[in-house]
Amino acid sequence: MRIMDETRDQLALKFEVLFPHLDERQRRLLMAAEARSLGHGGIRAVAQAAAISETTVRKGVFELEAGQEPLGRVRRPGGGRKRAADLDPGLRPALLALVEPDERGDPMSPLRWTVKSTRTLAQELSRAGHKVSADTVAGLLREEGFSLQANAKTLEGGGHPDRDAQFRYLNEQVREHRDAGQPVISVDTKKKELVGEFKNGGRQWQPAGDPVLVDVHDFADPLLGKAVPYGVYDIEANIGWVNVGTDHDTAAFAVESIRRWWHGQGQDAYPQAARLLITADAGGSNGYRTRAWKLELARLASETGLTITVCHLPPGTSKWNKIEHRLFSHITMNWRGRPLTSHEVIVQSITATTTRTGLRVTATLDTNTYPTGVRIGDAEMAAMPLTRHAFHGEWNYALHPQPCPAIPAARAPQAPAPQWDTAVLSDPALTGMSRQQLNTLTQTLTLDGDARRGRPPRLAVSEQVLATVLHLRVALAAEPLAVLFGSSRTAMHRTLLKNRKLLKAHGIVIPPATTPPLALTALQARVLTQTGQPHNKIKTTC
Repeated sequence: MRIMDETRDQLALKFEVLFPHLDERQRRLLMAAEARSLGHGGIRAVAQAAAISETTVRKGVFELEAGQEPLGRVRRPGGGRKRAADLDPGLRPALLALVEPDERGDPMSPLRWTVKSTRTLAQELSRAGHKVSADTVAGLLREEGFSLQANAKTLEGGGHPDRDAQFRYLNEQVREHRDAGQPVISVDTKKKELVGEFKNGGRQWQPAGDPVLVDVHDFADPLLGKAVPYGVYDIEANIGWVNVGTDHDTAAFAVESIRRWWHGQGQDAYPQAARLLITADAGGSNGYRTRAWKLELARLASETGLTITVCHLPPGTSKWNKIEHRLFSHITMNWRGRPLTSHEVIVQSITATTTRTGLRVTATLDTNTYPTGVRIGDAEMAAMPLTRHAFHGEWNYALHPQPCPAIPAARAPQAPAPQWDTAVLSDPALTGMSRQQLNTLTQTLTLDGDARRGRPPRLAVSEQVLATVLHLRVALAAEPLAVLFGSSRTAMHRTLLKNRKLLKAHGIVIPPATTPPLALTALQARVLTQTGQPHNKIKTTC
């Protein structure tokens, strides 16, 4: 008996030394080995020495005698405390109800307007009777396929029904110009940058604990101002040109950037070029609604002798513009983490931008001033050498190398125009058809309605049809047409919309003129005379 007591004391001392270094299974196997070595009564002696139950020692003996391979884990499968989700079957559905999209949850829940962190979710579940920790919530979310997600910029807004068709048309134009050896460029204005000691996104290698110090607040320096990078990207040559302006982002600045690219790079790279294709966004300084953009391009076409074709990306798809991901993104990566302390730093950083695919970039500084608020009148638009394409002429058009009116700083009184002859409007050079064909067309459309349609001031059907033909043939807008026919702009808009539907219903197509007729000069003089009168209510827009 005394020997057994001494054995228990020795085992207790051994267990006290070894147990802190062993896991549960290792402790069981050690006790089982000691119990087997003691023989009869060993299980009880070991259990008393370790101060545990005899059942635990018997489990260890069973595991030892079974000769099983090491489990690689402390507990057997299913051992240990049960998981919270198993003990509380309603926990998982309650959690999913909190993190599902808002419209599927309780609209009155204050959690809808709260950051849904694991701690917040755990508190909300506990209030609902599901006692759970933040770590358990995180584990359940991962099991259900959730992870921390940032917002993804992919929604482009309401898509135009002809969006895909416009992209196909644009690609056809690019392919046709490229195959003919004519230059194709993508243009856009990069994000305006503050000049000075301001934080710039991104990181660069610096000595540890020695970051570049910048201003706390991003207030523009009144002396340095901002930089306005306007980019021109040669799609075929993979070459970029960036004109860094210091004034406003206007249509004049945009076209001046293209002009500088042409004289600095384009005409040397394409000495035989007769045409230029520009792909641009639908808005901004180079938007399809901007009159000054078209007039400045007409001046550039006259200077260079190039026929300039413009194809705009559909509204809401500006991020698809090639210049965004082939030029601007690489410029941003090149100057990341570096304060843009001066315009010189910006120009040099842009010029140093390269890629493994061979991108080369040239940058220049443009210190000219570009005033805003320049207004382009109807007369200038009517006289512009512009032809619209048959497919979405508002997005696709060409400027021809013909003299165009200068952009006025302020409208001066016009000299009296010669006696106006309304027969000029039906000139075959303008309508593209003989007067007999025009009469036949008028009779065809007259069968679909009254001889005099629309609200006052009313126009005869012949005048309505003629206005529509001029609109489609030589791209006269509603404003100058209203002046020429003595109507109002609103009435003319309704007339054009109505007659275009009638033409479509009859399957009649009025093809646009390939080049602006010279007879437009007489129309321009008439519009200038009328818009110069104080009582004229026709507005002009930029």
